[in-house]
Amino acid sequence: MTNKQKLTVARESKTGLNTHFKTSDGEILTRGQVANNIDRFSNYHVMNKDNKRIIRSNPDRSKNNNLG
Repeated sequence: MTNKQKLTVARESKTGLNTHFKTSDGEILTRGQVANNIDRFSNYHVMNKDNKRIIRSNPDRSKNNNLG
């Protein structure tokens, strides 16, 4: 069994870009810190859009586990 953490959005820009995330143990990380260490977190991946690394929930049928 893995001890990967979950994420919630802690802060976003005026345009809605998620800039900071809170881990399940309470640590606040920037988008870059999460992207650099994506393997620490369960059910997330990084996509590139407009030269920015975007943190995304892995797709599934549940809306309850989306970043928000």
